[in-house]
Amino acid sequence: MKKNIDLKLSAPEKALLKVQKIKISELGGYAPDEIASVLKAPAQRAKEIAALIEFQSIPSLGINFATELIDQGYYSLQQLEDKDPVELFNAFEKHCGAWADPCVEDSYRLLTHYIQHRDDSKRWWHFTAERKAYREKHGFPTDRPVKPWHHLPQYQKT
Repeated sequence: MKKNIDLKLSAPEKALLKVQKIKISELGGYAPDEIASVLKAPAQRAKEIAALIEFQSIPSLGINFATELIDQGYYSLQQLEDKDPVELFNAFEKHCGAWADPCVEDSYRLLTHYIQHRDDSKRWWHFTAERKAYREKHGFPTDRPVKPWHHLPQYQKT
């Protein structure tokens, strides 16, 4: 497992781990019901933490990508088996209501490659040429959002 997995734990959750002498990095070995028990958390929160751990175990995929998957209703790699990276990416853009940075599409390609091959030697940028060739040949859907991701409210400076 990667050393730096961000779980977006609250201060009380971190305090519970400290009292029980459990390192954050050890949570990867816990089932969601065990996470719920340790953190005195609802089942849904434990499910999200388990998903954050599983998704971020893929090299070069971080907290933002993992959170995006959860926001779309995915909680395990098993749910994503047999999914097409282009369809996942297109659905992600529709979900967000904006077009995403090209590296996000590369990340979906890495995700599906990892699920199929369990190859942890690849990183998202290894799929850039594949993405470019695909988009050169097929383009984007006609109903692709026109607004760029950086115009979404969460990316606007206040």
